Amino acid sequence: MSENKKNLDAEQVVGEATIESVKFIEKYKKQLLAALLAIVIIALAIFAYDKFYSEPRSEEAMAQTFVAEQYFRADSFALALNGDGNSLGFEDIIKEYGHKAGDAVYMYAGICALQLKDYEKAISYLTKYDGNDPILKARSISNIGDCYAGMAKFKEAADYYVKAAKHADNMFAARYYLKAGIMFEELGDKAQALAQYQTIKDKYPQTEEGYQINKYIERVKISE
Repeated sequence: MSENKKNLDAEQVVGEATIESVKFIEKYKKQLLAALLAIVIIALAIFAYDKFYSEPRSEEAMAQTFVAEQYFRADSFALALNGDGNSLGFEDIIKEYGHKAGDAVYMYAGICALQLKDYEKAISYLTKYDGNDPILKARSISNIGDCYAGMAKFKEAADYYVKAAKHADNMFAARYYLKAGIMFEELGDKAQALAQYQTIKDKYPQTEEGYQINKYIERVKISE
């Protein structure tokens, strides 16, 4: 087959496809226009929702947290969590706005409830914290461990402390391993307690926990 013949065949195929497309559009133009209009309406609705409802609600939610954060920094945990009658506390902010107020409100609310010894409530908030900062996420996991420790559920507490330590490998991990070791001591699991303390000695000797870890190791060895 010559090159010219190939080109003519290709042009014929393209021409036939174009004619078929035109026929299709002519036949279903009302349906196609309706579908296109629906897409435009949906896009405009999404834009309007984000611009005139979602974004203002997020800004309003963030503004509401200001007073609660001030109470939190002043260690006024009951006022930070429950509000003062004029300004909302973290609990009502979460009920009103949810995640629009930012992930941090769940951390704040959880720590407030922890400080007030309302451990179950604290856990419910802390487990909803989903921030991207690995240090803060590790802290929220450790705080859940604190809740279980407060309820004398030492195995659960130890597991969460170890989970927190492994979540972010930095100097704060030493604190979580130390807490885990203490929980294992409470459980009478000296081998696991010693393992946590040894991890601090090996990996984090320059931390505050690292400087003191020998006394914890010796305490476990003496009690064996």
